[in-house]
Amino acid sequence: MSESARLRLGTLAKLVMAIVVAGLLVAALLLPWVGGTGLVARNSTSLLDALPVELTDKTPNGNTTVLAADGQVITQFYENNRTPVTADQISPIMKQAIVDIEDSRFYEHRGVDVQGTMRALVTNVAAGSVQEGGSTLTQQLVKQTLLQTADSPEERQAATEQTPGRKLREARLALALEKTYSKDEILTRYLNIAYFGHGAYGIQAASQTYFSVNAWDLTLPQASVLAGLVQSPAADDPLNNPDAAAARRNQVLNRMFQLDHITEQELTEISASPVPTVEGPSPPNGCASATVGGFFCDYLQSYLINTLGLTQTELDNGGYTIQTTLRPDVQIAGDQAVVATVPMGNSLAGIFTAVEPGTGKVLAMSVNRQFGCDVTVNPACESVNLNVAASQGSGSTYKVFTAASALEQGFGVNYHITTSDPYYSRVYKKNGGTRGAPYGPIGNVGTLPNRLNMHDALVRSSNTYFVALEDALGSVEGPVRMAQRMGLKSIDEQAQTIIDGRMGSFTLGPFATSPLYLASAYSTLGANGTQCDPTPVAQVLDRGGQPLTGDDGQPLVKGDNCTAEAIPPGVANTLANVLVDDVVRGTGQRANVPGHQIAGKTGTSQNQFSAAFVGFTPEYAASVMVLNPKENQNVGGYGGNKPAQIWHDAMAPILNQGPTGTFAPADPAVVAGTKGSGSAAPAPADDDDDDSSDRRRGNDRRPSPSQPAPSGEAPPSAEPSPSEEAPSAPAEPSIPDTDDRQPTD
Repeated sequence: MSESARLRLGTLAKLVMAIVVAGLLVAALLLPWVGGTGLVARNSTSLLDALPVELTDKTPNGNTTVLAADGQVITQFYENNRTPVTADQISPIMKQAIVDIEDSRFYEHRGVDVQGTMRALVTNVAAGSVQEGGSTLTQQLVKQTLLQTADSPEERQAATEQTPGRKLREARLALALEKTYSKDEILTRYLNIAYFGHGAYGIQAASQTYFSVNAWDLTLPQASVLAGLVQSPAADDPLNNPDAAAARRNQVLNRMFQLDHITEQELTEISASPVPTVEGPSPPNGCASATVGGFFCDYLQSYLINTLGLTQTELDNGGYTIQTTLRPDVQIAGDQAVVATVPMGNSLAGIFTAVEPGTGKVLAMSVNRQFGCDVTVNPACESVNLNVAASQGSGSTYKVFTAASALEQGFGVNYHITTSDPYYSRVYKKNGGTRGAPYGPIGNVGTLPNRLNMHDALVRSSNTYFVALEDALGSVEGPVRMAQRMGLKSIDEQAQTIIDGRMGSFTLGPFATSPLYLASAYSTLGANGTQCDPTPVAQVLDRGGQPLTGDDGQPLVKGDNCTAEAIPPGVANTLANVLVDDVVRGTGQRANVPGHQIAGKTGTSQNQFSAAFVGFTPEYAASVMVLNPKENQNVGGYGGNKPAQIWHDAMAPILNQGPTGTFAPADPAVVAGTKGSGSAAPAPADDDDDDSSDRRRGNDRRPSPSQPAPSGEAPPSAEPSPSEEAPSAPAEPSIPDTDDRQPTD
């Protein structure tokens, strides 16, 4: 049998089906009940009740759009590329073209057109191909709506199965729709839901895809092409099959001419012309194609799902507007600063993360990587969010938590401690717990005075002072809990183990640290002690432009992410003023931007496997970490080098946009403290370890072979186990540890 004969046979089968359905429809319209096997048609009042919710929604949902703080589109999330438009946003000639070719009696029937169906099928049989649509536009709207909103394969099959039952159900729902909505609304909804091929759902997406124009701007040559696509989008695709598209367009034009809706001249001129396509780009979909801030987008997506409770299906099909906190100017400045110091594709990752003190708004996430692409094609690709992940320690940035805890407990800014270099703890043990050799030897980078106060020890980043200060505190619980109160959530899972294990290394920052939560913790100091959990979302709007609500009827975004006075304001303000000197004359000088008051702290992990700088003002807090996220690698410097330089280069153009604020004055009572002026740290007590004296003299500086050096992320097998009788700490520094000399390359 020839292809033409098979086509005619198939069309004849459709004709027979249509005759059967037409008969059922007539019976359904004439009789209040028509009984059959699982098939019941009710009167018009019952038909209205039968409308499913999918058909009572005014318009189909479009793409979820993600906006930056300035309204710039970052990306979209969608399963079907669709941008719904209103009736007055669609060209009148487009409406006329689709009606003429698909349902020329649209404005005369009431949802079902038996006469039109029979005429169309006879025409199609005679031509041997589809020339006119059989179902009315209202019936097609029913079918497409049920198909595109189906939640299961069974529902999709029910929406497309070629049976009299499905056709009759479509007809019943079409009749109900016509009783509920105006013709103009039905036509608009159809044009918004119809599939036009090439991934374009709805007339606006189709207009952009094939002609790079809006639906309102469609001309007759363009509208006639699009009207011809809905029957066979792939076969008549004007981008891939221009000849077939032109032939189908001419069928549309001929039908419009037969109905006196275009002139003979228009028919002749357009029919003789090629299809005038101007292919437009597909809108970005997902974070890998974000126009700016790919890593921010990834954090946002995770936040929407894991914190706000949306599903990916809801994001892809909800048509939401996500108003985010991303500042494109900060993001771009961060991107440029990072790659200027650590090039794209380098084994070292430069990670810049900025938040807003007092609100928790995440402003930027920059990395010298491209998010979400194929690493086998481009070595700069990265699928792990390095701004959020905790992969290495951040060194002496943790001294701030010890200082804050000490200030709260009455140790003043001028509290002096005299230490040796190297120094051995008088409280903490090398392997944690309460037994064994003392934690040490602890050394400083460069030569520092043996006697320092807290202010100078922070500015000069003295390792010996801060371990001795931990000794004076008597427990690491205060510093650990302070870090948590300030917002260092990356330490939460380890916090109790560190406390129970009496891990004196805490103040030197060997624990894997999230750049995001490091910036967040320091932002608490810039906000007078108010701690705010990071948030990338300002608001989530539904398709009607109203705040999206949860099951409790309240907006998903509640704005309740901040805790006032999480730490005492006097402690926060005093510490901020001390850390200004770290940037002005201490280890963080490279970050200084003249004319602005900046506080900050440098940090470098054991063996220089990572380097960090955290700087903040009353308006901004940003962390920079430089590390190899795949393996241990010496970064070739300290926190005052690459990280401080990146911070400066990223923030200078932002700070210089206008005046910035200054920190509240230090609290005199906190500055003075209640513990006096301090004293020398006692030497550790002897223990039974054979080589303890050698270690005190600094002769043995090797880390314990069973414990990792405090360089950040310890191998899982070496992490302390809660079941151990004496949980062990990460091995304490075996060479001068974490920081920080005057910035030199």
